[in-house]
Amino acid sequence: MTVKLKKTVVLVGMMGAGKSAVGKALAASLHVPFIDSDEEIEKAANMTIAEIFARDGEPFFRRKESQVIERLLGSQSGILSTGGGAFLDPANRKMISDRGVSVWLDADLPLLWQRVRHKDSRPLLRSADPRGTLEKIFKARVPIYALADLKVKADPSYSIETMATKVRDALHARPDVLEDDT
Repeated sequence: MTVKLKKTVVLVGMMGAGKSAVGKALAASLHVPFIDSDEEIEKAANMTIAEIFARDGEPFFRRKESQVIERLLGSQSGILSTGGGAFLDPANRKMISDRGVSVWLDADLPLLWQRVRHKDSRPLLRSADPRGTLEKIFKARVPIYALADLKVKADPSYSIETMATKVRDALHARPDVLEDDT
């Protein structure tokens, strides 16, 4: 049995939650495009996210991020991975809910720290206490991520493919998103 994706699935959650990895696996299983909003921003700016933050600041980056998400939601349906801060903006949340479906990849703090602690590509964690910074961001953002249309709990024992299957299973609860194409 195959399924048809009727609207874009937007993966939201903290840095390290697995949005890109799970998104790629989910897109492959559904035979739809995978798009990473951060990669699209970097292509458009010809700079890394960290360079944009350093040169233009976070408010500028967030404006560009919203523009890119709006453009991507207007194209063909697929799986869209967003940066960790994208869902914080109420206008982005409304746009995502109106044109797609948001899925929160809900990973706990120890799992997130395990995944991001050795990466220097996270501009928000470039601080004297990256673990403390991550915890502060986590506590502030979780209540907002909880507003997502669907929630899929991450578990350290899950493979990328298992997590993608969990997301796909959650999407089956939404007939406006996935349709059996038999």
